[in-house]
Amino acid sequence: MISKIKEGVWKFKFKRFGSYVYIIQLNGKNILIDTGAMWNRTELIENLKELELTPKEIPLLILTHNHPDHVGNISLFPFSKVYGSKKDFKQKKILDIRDLKLKELRIIETPGHSKGSICILYKDVLFSGDTLFHRNTIGRTDLPGSSEEDMQASLKKISKIKFKILCPGHGYE
Repeated sequence: MISKIKEGVWKFKFKRFGSYVYIIQLNGKNILIDTGAMWNRTELIENLKELELTPKEIPLLILTHNHPDHVGNISLFPFSKVYGSKKDFKQKKILDIRDLKLKELRIIETPGHSKGSICILYKDVLFSGDTLFHRNTIGRTDLPGSSEEDMQASLKKISKIKFKILCPGHGYE
C-alpha cells in the first residue's frame, strides 16, 4: 500500500511484517530509504510500478541500519548507489553514509538500536528508521550491537531537531 506523505515523498507499507520503505523524489532523482524485508519483495515491486517506477529508476538507496527487515531487497537494485553507516555495513558495495553529499538531506547518526543507526532529515520530514516511532516508542535495545545508553543519547539529539512529520521504520500511523 502506498501513501503520499507530502509532495515528492511516499511511504510503502506491506501486508506482512517488514520495515516501511520511503521514496523521496529530489531534483528528478528517486531516493529509496530502506528496502523492506525479503518477503515483501513482490509488494515492493508492485508499489514501484504503481508510481510508474522500476528498480532501474532508483539511483540511490539509503539504509537506516543493517537489520534484515530493512535491507532484504538490496539485490533488486544492482544499478543503485547504496549508502549506510560503516558501523553497521562492512561490505564494500555499501558506501559510507558520511560520503553522501546531498545538501537537501541531513544525515544524523543515532546509535542505540544498532551501532550504525541513522536518521535522515529532509525539509520538515524526519525518517527515523528504528530509533523513534510514533507515540514516543523507540527501537529495541536488547539486540546484539544495540545499547540503551546510546539510544538515550540519540533520542536527546533528535529531540532538538525541528520537524513536522515523523516517518519511522515501523509502527502506527
